[in-house]
Amino acid sequence: HVQLVESGGESVQAGGSLRLSCAASGYAFNSMGWFRQAPGKEREGVAGIYTTNGRTDYADSVKGRFTISRDRSKNTVYLQMNSLKPEDAAMYYCAAGWVNRNVLSKAEYDYWGQGTQVTVS
Repeated sequence: HVQLVESGGESVQAGGSLRLSCAASGYAFNSMGWFRQAPGKEREGVAGIYTTNGRTDYADSVKGRFTISRDRSKNTVYLQMNSLKPEDAAMYYCAAGWVNRNVLSKAEYDYWGQGTQVTVS
């Protein structure tokens, strides 16, 4: 069983930066991802990383602004978010799982954190 604990969400002004962290307990996964869900919207994939080889993928809406990275020694994944926009405001969730095809697809993930709120004004 894998447990995920997110942190780092807070309120920030447009144009600002935040770094989210997701600490995982356990190793029963090959990928981790960040998803977000705004009120009344579907949960969408933002960024994902294959923890085995470090390959990453991003949603078009965040390419060039967000960076996902991992620290193997800490079993932790980060999401560096720069140039934040009001439309980036959402609850951000960390996920882990055995991903076969698409690290941005929520269907591929088995484990989820409880979320951390990002507000952009």
